[in-house]
Amino acid sequence: MAEYSAEVLWLRGEQPFVDNRYSRRHLLRFDGGIELAASSSPHVVPLPYSDAAAVDPEEAFVASLASCHLLWFLAIAAGRGHRVDRYSDQPSGVMGRNSDGRLAMTRVTLRPAVQFSGDRLPTDEEIRQMHHAAHDECFIANSVRCEVCCEPVVAVPPG
Repeated sequence: MAEYSAEVLWLRGEQPFVDNRYSRRHLLRFDGGIELAASSSPHVVPLPYSDAAAVDPEEAFVASLASCHLLWFLAIAAGRGHRVDRYSDQPSGVMGRNSDGRLAMTRVTLRPAVQFSGDRLPTDEEIRQMHHAAHDECFIANSVRCEVCCEPVVAVPPG
């Protein structure tokens, strides 16, 4: 099995912190070298303590589901001989209370629009079947209820 990782980094700097008036902006680093500004959502933590221009975890979750679906759809379409010229999506997620009464992403809606060309154009039903198959195969959609473990690295300060 493959293992995936990222780095998440937040630094206090000169902020007092204990008054709860600190920036939630942080950095996400990925193994390919990409760095992304991240923050809490302004819907959760008000400005200026959130950064509306940064990616928040809820947006990243929605984008991750849409990205995985896209990749599976492209593989399925290619495997069936359909040439995809363009794939776009405007996914959205809804935060609400789950069955345990906890805040959770309760619904994510994908809205993929796909353009094809060539001699082998799929029917509307074939397109729906390919999206259904992509959803069934999507690692992220299949992982939504996965176990999340926390293994703190506890460092004792010198002194």
